[in-house]
Order: sequence, then C-alpha cells, then structure tokens
Amino acid sequence: MRKKILPALIALIFVLATPVYAAKNAPKENNLEEVVLENVEEEVEVPQAVSISEEKAPEDKTLKEKLQDVYHLEVDKYDKPTYLLENVLTHKFDEDSIWDRTQLWAGYNGDIGLNFSEGVGTEHTTNHYDINTINVGFDGYLKNNNADFRVMINVSPYSERNVIQNLFADMYIATNKIPHHRIMVGHTRPPVGMEGAYGPFVLPFLARSQISRNFGTVRKLGARISGDYSLLGYDFGVYSSDTYFQEFFPGAEFIGRVDLKPLGKTDGKYGKLLIGGSMDAGHRDNNFCVVGAHIQYDYKRFMANFEWAQANGYNGPSGFSTDKHASGFYATLGYMLTKKLQIIARYDEFDPNREIANNNQREYTVGLNYFIKGQGLRLILNYIFCQNDAAKDSHRIMLGTQILI
Repeated sequence: MRKKILPALIALIFVLATPVYAAKNAPKENNLEEVVLENVEEEVEVPQAVSISEEKAPEDKTLKEKLQDVYHLEVDKYDKPTYLLENVLTHKFDEDSIWDRTQLWAGYNGDIGLNFSEGVGTEHTTNHYDINTINVGFDGYLKNNNADFRVMINVSPYSERNVIQNLFADMYIATNKIPHHRIMVGHTRPPVGMEGAYGPFVLPFLARSQISRNFGTVRKLGARISGDYSLLGYDFGVYSSDTYFQEFFPGAEFIGRVDLKPLGKTDGKYGKLLIGGSMDAGHRDNNFCVVGAHIQYDYKRFMANFEWAQANGYNGPSGFSTDKHASGFYATLGYMLTKKLQIIARYDEFDPNREIANNNQREYTVGLNYFIKGQGLRLILNYIFCQNDAAKDSHRIMLGTQILI
C-alpha cells in the first residue's frame, strides 16, 4: 500500500508547490515578525485553514473557487495544522440546527523514500525510526461550544499490534462550555511530557525525542479537564493504564501537567515563555511513575525548547516497563531563515537504565523544514548522528513530507 500512496503524495506535492515558485499575483508583504513557531497539542483545538479569499462565504463558493483558494493559499502560522481541503470537506448546518459543522480530513507524515543509514541495526537504536503516520478523521461541532467530537483512525500498519488495536486512535467527546476550560471523555493523547502530547502534524522533526518515544505519545481511555489562562495552563486526567486496547482496565493511571506563562500579559512583546512540569503515575501489574520538566520560548523568528524526564517504570508506546529506571533530556533550537524555510537542531540524550553504567544513547539532529502551505504541505530533511555507549554509532538521513487535506 505504501508503494501506491507515496507516488501519489509526491505528485500532489509538486502540483501544489508550483504556485510557490510561479505565482504572478501581486506580491504580499513578508512580515517575519509575525511568524509563530510555538507547537501545540492536537486535542486542544481543531484549527481553521487560512484563506486569502474573503469575497464569498466558503459555503457559497463553487468547488472550482474552493480549489482556487487552495492554489493561492498563504499561511503565516505554523503552530497549528492547516487542512488544505477544509472548505471542500466541511459541511455547515442551517441556523435552526443544533449542529454547527462537521469536517472530514486526512493527514500523512513520514519519509518518502530517501532513507540512508549506516551502521544501524535493531540492537543499536532506541525504537521507532519507521516513521509513517496516516490518519483519517471526522470532527463534529455543536453550536455555542456545547460539545464536539472526533473519530480518527490510524491507517498506518504496525506489526506488533493486531488490526483492531492499531486502527482506533482519537475517539472522544468534549465541551468548551465552561470559560477557559475544556472537558474531554474518551480515547485521547494525554500530556505525558511536553513533546509527548504533540500531535504528529506539528512536530519540528520527523522523529520525536527519545523520552517522548519511550514515555509519551500514547493514547489512553479516560476523562480529563484542561484550563487555559493568560498566566497559567493545566491538564489533569484519570485513565485506564491499558494502551491500544490490549487489556481491560489493568489499573488506574493519573496524568497531569501544569504550565506557567510568565510573559502571558505582555501581548507577545517579549515573546512567549512556557515553564512547566508533568507527572504520569499509575499501576499496571506494578506501580510506575514518570516526572518531567520543560521550558519553551518563542520570539519572532527564533524558538527554543528543553525537556527532561525521569522514570521509575513507565507505560509508554514502546511497552510497559517496571524494572527500568530510565531518564533523558533534549534541547531544540530553531530559526526561520525566510518566511517559509526553517533550520532546526537538537541534542537528545537517553539513559535506558540508570542502574547500568555506560549505556547512554545520544542523538544529534539537524534539519530543514520548508513550509509550502504551512503545516498543510511541508517538506522535511533530517540528518541524525546516533552515538551509543554500548553499541556501534550510526548515521541516518531522512527526507520526508507532510500533507493535510
């Protein structure tokens, strides 16, 4: 299936990329001061695509006019996904309906064939360099923020889980009716760390950090409440400690995160600063606990983030572990060279077991992101040098793409 999908994706990339180089419209003023680089969690909001044509309401346009909007689309913000066919695949209801709108969407993120590696074997890597995410989702919204829902399936195959376990991703209902708050019930991605809570379509690199790969980025069934104020944000939830529908409630799990925003009342004059911590604790055969801290800063064209985590047992995507006392941290820097081109670098260190000496794993990554249509159409180039204390070092070059429709 991947062989059929990838050529079609590459063809669509070049079709949509053409106007970037050949458009003859009147030039727009490029204001790099307005570029936003802060990443967000995928469950907080399903954002609206940015359209440059405001002559008609989207529901009044013909299909040809909607596709022309996609052709001329310009996106200035990269902290949220932009769905290229949102105006085509969104249905808006009449004023007398309790429903506001529904939206069908799909997304792909992964390498597109150029994946050179040297000295890499399964015994040398932490996990999960086979990076291909294919999601199809259906969102619905009631009027006045009364409620919304998402049903999302994961089309990407995964050999270690059966079809049903791997198929169902986000499945939840939520409400924003309480001011500054969001309540969610269902199968969601909880905030185990900062990057571990990000959806795949706002990540700066193709691969997540090692602590995210091991501790976070997993969905769980439960109930959660999040709050968002100018100086404070939080997210607390109680879940089943099961992952991927493999067991029926093997135990309870608490996951919480708190963020301070010291610059929240400065209207971005000095940038955006986020300082926070998180905890994931529960029981699955035995007790486990992961604690972490993070800092994120964005200012004009510059972004930086740092995250540290330590686990006494963990319940992440690579499996449940009670006997490994692991820890790790990473630091990421990014800079927008132009309004569409970003350069990024990361240092990432992971200790899979603190009780064993000389077994650390380090990854040095540099990369480029070219935002053809914001996060809706993006090209990604990453070089990774993997330095292992207990195994052979390795190199990897990855060329990837992202497309959201």
